[in-house]
Amino acid sequence: MRAEVHQVADGAYLVHGNNVNWVILKEGDAVTLVDTGYPGDRQGVLESLAQVGGSPEAVAAVLVTHAHNDHLGSAEFLRAAYGTPVYLHPAEVPHARRDFLQQATIQDVVRNAWRPGVLPWAVHVIKAGGTDHNPVTEPEPFPAADGPLDLPGRPVPVHTPGHTDGHAVFHLPAAGIVISGDALVSGHATSRGKGPQLLPDFFHHERARTLASLELIGALEGDILLPGHGPVHRGPVRAAAELARERAS
Repeated sequence: MRAEVHQVADGAYLVHGNNVNWVILKEGDAVTLVDTGYPGDRQGVLESLAQVGGSPEAVAAVLVTHAHNDHLGSAEFLRAAYGTPVYLHPAEVPHARRDFLQQATIQDVVRNAWRPGVLPWAVHVIKAGGTDHNPVTEPEPFPAADGPLDLPGRPVPVHTPGHTDGHAVFHLPAAGIVISGDALVSGHATSRGKGPQLLPDFFHHERARTLASLELIGALEGDILLPGHGPVHRGPVRAAAELARERAS
């Protein structure tokens, strides 16, 4: 499957891979890559960089919303092959190293196999490398404690725990963009719903904290939501977060 690249604003691109998204932020020749899909999305990541006039050598950093394999996929490849730094929230750094693992287990999937789409999704996960052992050997915490990072797009990390302990979204205030990872999505292979929503409960490490983090997301000014799964959502981010909370209640 070829990656689908959609320009959503000047220098900002949402890329659809195999049931997962990543984001490219470009300034001049330099690029920030937010998430990297599944391990099986590597060719798609490289092709998407080329489509926007970038290259792996031009990636100033990989930012990771959280260290699940469908977002961490090619981070170690880029780090090892090109020396690209891989940055996460400090609480997520050991998760990326695989000191521990916070994700849905085989038992969780079996218990939820009755849900529409779960079994086909599980087969896809295996084929795309979602169950591979895929650590980043030298992940790093964000180089700034708060405020914008000195990277293309000037993204501002915001800690939104729940899906994992160190999940973070990225706010681009000047562009009105929120890159929401899995803290707030607009669709998923295991969901019949469309539009702003939470992933099914079994995907979250702590559901209560995931719900609480919707308030943090809703406080961010913006009208373009770039989720980890599903299409771009246009409209006030606050309203999207509120709708997701209503649907989860």
